[in-house]
Parts: sequence; structure tokens; C-alpha cells
Amino acid sequence: MEYPKISLAAARVNANLTQAEAADLVGVSRITLQSYETGKTVPTITVCRKIEAVYKFPISCIDFEQSAPKIVQTIREILELPETDQGSA
Repeated sequence: MEYPKISLAAARVNANLTQAEAADLVGVSRITLQSYETGKTVPTITVCRKIEAVYKFPISCIDFEQSAPKIVQTIREILELPETDQGSA
């Protein structure tokens, strides 16, 4: 099944979950889930897998750029660095 790109909050709402319910099922605090939804932080891969299972929605279809464009841009910039520069401080 093809899914459109949607925000993390929209995926939660589509799963008929409140922030508190979703946070409990994912294993994070409501504040942490809220910070993911607003783009203040980005979930780890492990948390992304839990979100995918709880929401029954592919994490690849979550539009993190919509809620966290600055974080996504920073990740892109890091990944575009030459391999020798990635480890330097």
C-alpha cells in the first residue's frame, strides 16, 4: 500500500491515539513525543521502529522535514561531508 508523506502528529491522530496514549505505547514520555512532533528533537531509530509498530504506519512515510526542517538539513549537511571530515571535532 502506498502512503502519502504526513507529519508525525498526523500519523498519531490517524492511529486514533492521544499524545499520552501514544507515548505510553511507544515507551517515551508525553513531553518527549511532543518534542518529536514539534521538531525540537528527532526520535532514534529504535523509537522510530516502535512508532511504526504502534501507529501501523511506515516510518519512511513520516515527513520529518515538515516538523524538523533544521534538523533534517543539518543531517543532510553532515552526510555530505567527506568521510575524512566526519570524525573531526
